[in-house]
Order: sequence, then structure tokens, then C-alpha cells
Amino acid sequence: MIDPQIEARVQQLRKTIEKNNHLYYDNDAPELSDYEYDALNRELKALEAQYPELVTPDSPTQKVNGTPSGKFSKVRHEVRMESLQDAFSYDELREFDRRVQEAGVQPRYVVEAKIDGLSVSLEYHDGELTVGSTRGDGDVGEDVTENLRTIRDIPAHLEHAPALLEVRGEVYMPRDAFEKLVEEQELADKPPFKNPRNAAAGSLRQKDSRITASRGLSIFVFNVQQVQGASFATHHESLDYLKACGFPVSPRYSVFDGIEAAIREVEAIGQMRGTLPFDIDGAVIKVDDLSARPLLGSTAKFPRWAIAFKYPPEEKETVLRSVDVSVGRTGVLTPTAVFDPVLLAGTTVSRAILHNEDFIRQLDVRIGDTIRVSKAGDIIPEVIAVTARGEGTVPFVMPTHCPSCGEPVHRQEGEAALRCTNPECPAQALRNIIHFASRDAMDIDGLGKAVAAQLVEKGYVKNAADLYSLTREQLLTLDKFKEKSADNLLAAIENSKQAGLARLLFGLGVRNIGDKAAALLAEHFGTMEALRAATQEEIAAIDGFGGVMAQNLVDFFASEGTADLLERLERAGVDMQDHSAPKGEVLKGLTLVVTGTLPTLSRSEAEALIIQNGGKAAGSVSKKTSYVVAGEAAGSKLTKAQTLGIPVLDEAGLLRLLEKGVDSGESEP
Repeated sequence: MIDPQIEARVQQLRKTIEKNNHLYYDNDAPELSDYEYDALNRELKALEAQYPELVTPDSPTQKVNGTPSGKFSKVRHEVRMESLQDAFSYDELREFDRRVQEAGVQPRYVVEAKIDGLSVSLEYHDGELTVGSTRGDGDVGEDVTENLRTIRDIPAHLEHAPALLEVRGEVYMPRDAFEKLVEEQELADKPPFKNPRNAAAGSLRQKDSRITASRGLSIFVFNVQQVQGASFATHHESLDYLKACGFPVSPRYSVFDGIEAAIREVEAIGQMRGTLPFDIDGAVIKVDDLSARPLLGSTAKFPRWAIAFKYPPEEKETVLRSVDVSVGRTGVLTPTAVFDPVLLAGTTVSRAILHNEDFIRQLDVRIGDTIRVSKAGDIIPEVIAVTARGEGTVPFVMPTHCPSCGEPVHRQEGEAALRCTNPECPAQALRNIIHFASRDAMDIDGLGKAVAAQLVEKGYVKNAADLYSLTREQLLTLDKFKEKSADNLLAAIENSKQAGLARLLFGLGVRNIGDKAAALLAEHFGTMEALRAATQEEIAAIDGFGGVMAQNLVDFFASEGTADLLERLERAGVDMQDHSAPKGEVLKGLTLVVTGTLPTLSRSEAEALIIQNGGKAAGSVSKKTSYVVAGEAAGSKLTKAQTLGIPVLDEAGLLRLLEKGVDSGESEP
């Protein structure tokens, strides 16, 4: 009889792994590091090997991870897109070689770098790219053809091509493109991707291919899935063929006699990984002879003719010399460890983010301590432990005032971050200006990131009010600005004065106050003066608001910097009243949720119609939801509505509801 504690541990491991599989493959937002995830998988495999009666078909060890989402149409793979067996020691690679030889194969091996990205299939018919899809669960993936067409490295047409060619590759985001994207996300006050792999997956799975095109994705092709009109005897021969066709193939591949030579190449790739312009998380060893693949076969999840060696995270010890505290563009105070330089994953590092005061307190890290430093995903340096206490060290304390502007900092209940709430804080100026000028805020055409950066760098603009005193002469000093572009920007700034209270509130960038919340505030209070005089209780009483959002507003208006900013905006002639159109009452008292892609209306247009007719446009489905308006690829919100028995409308049903009221009936999408 199996110990109940063993059974419970197996179930817990499966639950944790499946949760992270969903976050990693479907949401591109894992909670665990690769190393932590691999350790859980190794533990589960070991327990299942020891207790085979616990193995079930739905165990994550028995299937390819990932599922095709509802955002895209599905593609069934004619050739299954398998995963790879992972190895974490050279002895495991030698064991792989033993199994290959026991099957009657005398192997030569091809060793390639394992690119850390998103696996895709590309199908070419008579030389034309016809279908591009994600791996999904290995049997069924997502059709992302149009998004893949935006990747410059992928040829749309092949010269002298066979009748059918299907190849497999890995879409990735180069490190420089990743750094640029993270900077843009931080400027827009959006949560940045954690690593290039998640960024690549999230960028490829966009409904708008223009977003994908802007992300700088690349690809390496590493396998021929199927071909008609050509033949190959070896894997390296097929890679040579793909390179001749114009595909970017695995950046380093060679053939080796015997496993020991292959292991030396794995070591060599590991030593150079930190110098590459893209991420790798291991090296792959493949049997070169293609005729051996059917002989060796596959398990339910892995081919037996290939194995992936995963590099362990490299760690070094060093001495912490100081802690720098900087202010981000969202006002968050971020502590950074400064230590004696060490070589990690091929690069020299001397700084690592310490996240927040809770993290510092948990590690009890102090200046003068010996610390252990690693690189998360071989990219981001992090302090993972204190290994020796320095003599006479004292606990590090975060500042009580902003290092940039000197104003008191604030830690909101439920948050780990200390934050400067001064709207005129110089460290936040660029992010604030970009947000203030954005389309959903004051909509100042021509004032994008590049122009805003120049205005801040030259000292012309320190806060939003400074925009309204810009001169033509100042603008003409900006790079690439001529008379016409200067005049156009000045006109756009002048026009923005009439944007109204809702847009102004959103543009001020109050924490947790999005465009919908700003519209509700404008409608409820009518003027900026009335809103500034409101109490936390009065604001929290508005439907859809809570105590945290209300307190954020009260704190924002209590700042001296806010008072000065609003006074200057008012003197400049910025409209501080609500002029929204009177609401109809067709949907009064109803809550609707819009999900999926509608035939003619964008989601924001549909929500605007709901609000204009007296309804509430909510973001999530609950028992209080009156209707769900569902379009193509509606996903989990539609499923939840059906489970709860909530009426579902398509776009036509919504329009009938707006025209005739609740008695108009519902129609399934």
C-alpha cells in the first residue's frame, strides 16, 4: 500500500505544475522560474517511476504542455509537435546514448542551441506560406498565420520549393527588442513582460497583427516536419537544405561521433550563452540519421531520438557595497544592490534589483554582507541569499522621502511598494507626459514618446501644465521639427483644452483610476472643484468604486503638487467640467460584459454604447451580470456566463436591446 503522504505529494505536484503550465503556455505569465518548474517536474517523474501505479494519462509527465486558446482558429498538426525530454546532468545524456545504442542504432549526433521562445509550424505549398500555427497541445495549435507573416525572417515565398514543406521553428524576441519593449511598457504604466520568452509568446498571440509587427520578433527553424518533392538522409543535411531555402536555421549546429564529443559541445554552448543576442535555455542532442527516428520512436510525450540538456542557473558570491534607491516612472521606489563585480552567464554584473522593502527584510540583507547572486533566465541579476554577515552591519531601511523630489513616500495597504505620489516629481515626468497626451486621455496628436523625451530632456516640460506654455521657438529646437510640425503640435495642444473632465482625470494618471472610472467620476461630480471637495466615503459610494480607489483620489488631491498643477492647468484654459451627452435609460440598472471580437464594433465602442444608454459595462462576469455580449473567440467569459445561466447576446442582439429594450430577446452567438 502506498503511503497517503506520497499520494498527496504527487497530487500537489501535478496541481502546481498544471497551474504553471497554464500560466506559461496560455497566459505567457509564469509564477515559477524555469529552475523551480524543472525541479518540480523532476520530483514528479521520480515519484511516478518509483510508484508506477500512480501514473495517470492526464499527468503532466504524460502529455505535451499547452492548449490552443480560443483567441484563434484551431489547426490540427498532421505531424505531431512533440516536446523534448529534459536532462540536467551529463550522466543523463550518457544514459540517453545507452538507450539509443540498445535500440540497435550506432549514432552520430547533431548538437544545437535550444532557443527559448515559442514553437511554431510553417507550411509551404508550392513555395507559398499558407499556414502558420503554434504547437498548442502537440496535436492542435492556433492559426497565427497573419502574425507570422509580419516576422521579416520568415520567407513568404520559397524559390525552387517542393510541392509541400512543413518546418518547425522557434519564434523568439532578441534581447535588444525585449529591452525596448519593457521600456515602452513601463512608460505606459503597464506591467512589463518578465523575460523575452514570455514577450515573444505574448506578441505572437495578438489579435492585431500590427502589434506583432512592432515587436521585432525573429525565428530559428530547426526541423523538417514533412516534405514532398525532396528527401534527406540526415538531420544536418535537412538543416543545410533549409538554410539554402532562405530560412534562418539553428545558429550553431555540428555533427559529432559519440556522446562524449556531443557533451563537450554542450559545454561549449553553455559557456557562450551569455554573449548571444538572444536567449537559450539549453542545448539539444539529436540522432543525425533520419532513418533511425522511426526505429527509436516516441513516448506519449517525447521522441526517443532527441534530448534537451537544461543549463543550471549560475550563482556567484560577492560583497554588497551599497543600496541605491531610484524612483521609477510610476513613482515606485526601487532599491538596487551594488556589489563587487562577478562574471555570470558570460557577462560581468555589479548590480541587482532588490525589489522592495519586504524582500530586503525577508533576506535581511545588509551593506557589507556576503551575498549569493544569480541570473534569472540568464538575463536579470538577482540576489538570492545572504551567505555571511559582515562585521558591524545594520539592517537597511528604505527612505521615508522621495530621493528625487523630497516629498514623503506612501505605502498603500496590500502593496509591497513604496511610492512617491507627487505629480510633479521629476523622476516621473516623462511617463506622466506620455500618458497625459495619449489617445484615451487628452489625445494630443504628434506628442509621442520620442517628442516627449526631448521636451523633458531639454527642460521645456516638467509636468503636464508646461505643455500649455510651449512656444514655437522651443519646438523648432527639437530633432526633425520644422515649422509645420511645430504648428501642428501647438494646434493639437490647444485643441486638447476642450477634452473634458473625464479625459483630464484619466490623463492625470491617478493610481487605479482608468478611463472608465474617470468617466464615472466626471458624470457623478460634474466639475473638478466638486470632485476635489469630495470625501473618501462619497467617492467610494459610487457604483464600481471601492475604498482603495477612493483613497487614491483623496491622497492625490491632498498633495501640494496636485493643487499647483490643477491651478496652472485651469489658468491655461483647460476645461474642467463634464460635458458628456445625457444618458438614455434603455439599459438602466443592467450590467453587461463584452467579450471576444464583434463583427463591426470594437469592444470600446460597444461598451460606450452600453454606458450611453444607462447601463454598466463591466470587465468580469458574475451573478450580478445581466447580459454577456459575445463575439468570435469569446473564451472563458462566455463559458462562465453559460455556466451561470446568464443570457448571451451577439452584436445584433445588443443593437436590438438598445433599440427596443429588455423585451427584445436574446440570440446566441
